[in-house]
Amino acid sequence: MLEVADAIAAVLKHAKPLKTEVAALTTAALGQVLAADIVADVDSPPFPKSLRDGYAVRSTDCASLNAELKVVEEVPAGKMPTKPVGAGEASRIFTGAPLPDGADAVVMQEHAQAFEGGRVKITDTNVKARQHVYAQGTEMKAGAVVLSRGTPINPAAFGVLANVGKTAVTAYPFPRVGIIATGDELVEANMKPKPGQIRNSNGPMLTAQTVRGGGLPRYLGIARDTHAIAKSLIAEGIDVSDVVLIAGGVSVGDFDLVPDVLKELGVTIHFRQIRVKPGKPLLFGTTENGKLVFGLPGNPVSSFVGFELFVRPAIRILGGHAEAGPRTIRLPLAEGLAESNDRPTYRPAKLELGEGGWSVRPLPCSGAPDLVGLQPADALLSLPAGDARADRGAIMDVVLL
Repeated sequence: MLEVADAIAAVLKHAKPLKTEVAALTTAALGQVLAADIVADVDSPPFPKSLRDGYAVRSTDCASLNAELKVVEEVPAGKMPTKPVGAGEASRIFTGAPLPDGADAVVMQEHAQAFEGGRVKITDTNVKARQHVYAQGTEMKAGAVVLSRGTPINPAAFGVLANVGKTAVTAYPFPRVGIIATGDELVEANMKPKPGQIRNSNGPMLTAQTVRGGGLPRYLGIARDTHAIAKSLIAEGIDVSDVVLIAGGVSVGDFDLVPDVLKELGVTIHFRQIRVKPGKPLLFGTTENGKLVFGLPGNPVSSFVGFELFVRPAIRILGGHAEAGPRTIRLPLAEGLAESNDRPTYRPAKLELGEGGWSVRPLPCSGAPDLVGLQPADALLSLPAGDARADRGAIMDVVLL
C-alpha cells in the first residue's frame, strides 16, 4: 500500500506532455499552455505617447509660474504630429497620441487654461520631464521575449499576443479524458431509481472536475457488472482518450471487474491501494503507448479526493504545465478539531478571510458518500494518521481546490 506522496510520484513518472499543436487564438485556447517563446515584432508603444488629455510641452518652458505658450497644432490619438514643439510652444494632445518632437512632458488639461488666439497658460507649478509620457518600448522591445514557453494563456496573454500580431500559437492541447462509471445499481440523473438503484453522481462530478483541471472530458456512460460490457466500454475509453477515469469496480469484491479487464486490455497496473482516507482502493495503470488509466473508488467523496490528489496533477503535466500540484499551503485553523484516523486523511474544508488573514475551517461530512457535505469545500484539510488534535490557530497543511 503506497503513501500519498509515493503514489503521486508514481503517476507523474508516467505523465508526459502531449504532442503540441497549432492553436487558433479563439476563446477555445483559454487555459492552454504555450509550447514556444513569443517574441515581440515591434516596440510597444511604437512611439512615445501621451497618458493624459492636455498639452505637450518642453518642461524647461514651464519653469516660471503661469507660463504662456503658443499652441501650434492639435494631435488626436491615431494621428502623427506634423509640427515639432519649439521654445515657447505647445501642442494640444489627447490620451494615446504620439508625442511631438521637441516635447518632453504632458501637462494635464486640468492644469492649463486656454485663451483665444491659440495660447495656453500652464498652471502646473512643477512640470517635470517625462511626466504623463509613456516612452517608446516601455511595455516591450522588438525582439524581446514577451511570453515564455510554459505560460498558460490567460486573458492578459490574449492581449499580449494580439499586440505582437499573433492569431495562432504553438501550444499543448488539453488532454482528452474518458469518464466511465461502473455498477448495476447506477442509473443516469434523468431517471428515477428503482428499488436498489441510485443515480450516477460520479460521471457528472468527474466531468466537471476534468474541466476545472484543464482536460477535455468525454463521458462514456455506465459499465454494467458484466465482463464483456465493461471490457468493451473501457477499451473504447482507452482508444479515444489520453486519460481514462473509471469510477468504481476497483476493489476486491466479486463484482469488481476492472483490474482483470485492464490486464486483458494490456494495461500495466502500477498500484491498486493507497494509504489514504477517503479512497484507499485507487488503481493506476498505463497502456503500452503511454495512456494513463485511473480506477477511482465508487464512493463519490473518495472519487473526488482521488481525482484532486492524483488525476489532476497528471492532467496538468500532459497539458504542458510546469507545476503539477496538488497545490498545498499552510494555514491556521479557524476552529479546533479532535479526531482519530487510521490513515492520512483529506477532509473537506472551507477557506475563510478575516481581519487576521486567511484561515481554514473543517466542514462537517458524514463520510465517503456525502456529496452534500463536500459541496461547499474549496480546500482539503490534510490530517495525519492517528489522533489529530489541534486548537484554533494551529497551522495545518491545506490542499487548494
